[in-house]
Amino acid sequence: MYDYIVIGAGIIGLNIAKNLKDRFPSSEILVLEKEEEVAMHSSGRNSGVLHAGFYYTANSLKARFTKEGNIALKEFVKQRGLQINECKKVVVALNDKEVEGLEELKRRGDANGVELTWLDEDGLNELYPNIKTHKKALLCSSTATVNPKEVTKEFEKVIKEMGVKILLSCKYISSDCNVVTTSQGEFCAKKVINCAGLYADNIARDFGFCKDYVIIPFKGIYLKDTKNESHLQTNIYPVPNLDNPFLGVHYTLTVDGQSKIGPTAIPTFWRENYQGFDNFDLKEFAQIIYYEAKLFLTNAFGFRSLAYNEVKKYSLTYLKGLAMKLTKRMNHNGFNAWSTPGIRAQLLNKNTLELVQDFVVESDENSVHVLNAVSPAFTSSMPFANWVVETHVLKDN
Repeated sequence: MYDYIVIGAGIIGLNIAKNLKDRFPSSEILVLEKEEEVAMHSSGRNSGVLHAGFYYTANSLKARFTKEGNIALKEFVKQRGLQINECKKVVVALNDKEVEGLEELKRRGDANGVELTWLDEDGLNELYPNIKTHKKALLCSSTATVNPKEVTKEFEKVIKEMGVKILLSCKYISSDCNVVTTSQGEFCAKKVINCAGLYADNIARDFGFCKDYVIIPFKGIYLKDTKNESHLQTNIYPVPNLDNPFLGVHYTLTVDGQSKIGPTAIPTFWRENYQGFDNFDLKEFAQIIYYEAKLFLTNAFGFRSLAYNEVKKYSLTYLKGLAMKLTKRMNHNGFNAWSTPGIRAQLLNKNTLELVQDFVVESDENSVHVLNAVSPAFTSSMPFANWVVETHVLKDN
């Protein structure tokens, strides 16, 4: 009998295990992971950007945890001697309407306590001669990039040192109350914590949760310039459409000096639809195509045009063209290789057909289910894990 079983060894699951072990050193904690190593999915396939927290409304969990998480992860990375590139971020505008968007981001940043600096066109040109904007831009000095797989594996190392047991290649099959059946046998715990990412909704339903939601997967890929022939100096972002959770095509400077254009947000037809027919699952296909068809027919949140425009990004010329609107004379010849794809586990409200933009967790005295841990979940992982433990794991103890 374990005190806690955590399903999923991504950065959220590992941090929840760490948080519990910090609080209760004598507790018996088991982390179950279906893959052969940690960080095989979203935690190891994201952009590695440590976001600052100015995109989100002040009353959202994302606003709170992103700012705190940026500080906490930087401290963790530096303490553990991991790679970090404190390369900042510039958000630019293409027209007067987008300048209004910049002003809204500044208001949100001020409300969230995130330091943002206004730059006019001359000031931007002095700092970054190849970046283009209309009238003004926002500079965020706290944005940085890390290696997400390296960071997640370091959390694995930390919790192993603390005495947490991690069982790899152990696939969840079913549950009966708090007895979890896996490919490696049955395990029992006082409380089960579901951090299964793309499969969190399926597992939650086994416990009687997630009645109003379903996870819809979106594939993100970047176009890489491995030698940084573009001489990118900082992350460059457009003004996002604040009505959906995607940030638009942008430039990212990686921790090892590569530059990337992207990502896409292409709707996929099963949960681990990374390439071709890999990991095809007929039941998943039927479920997801049903909801995507509903979204297409109703055009909820502009899904029809979103899907069409995202598929067009498979064209290198089209994707580069979107990015080039943000720059002047930058050399784009080096952007010629696709990155490893990642898939966002995006929660959809089945009743309203809206994409849920904030974190969602459901729980009772027996189990906790992290249903929506979308971007910037990587940045937010440490304070978010603390909140999950305080608000959900311990509330019925």
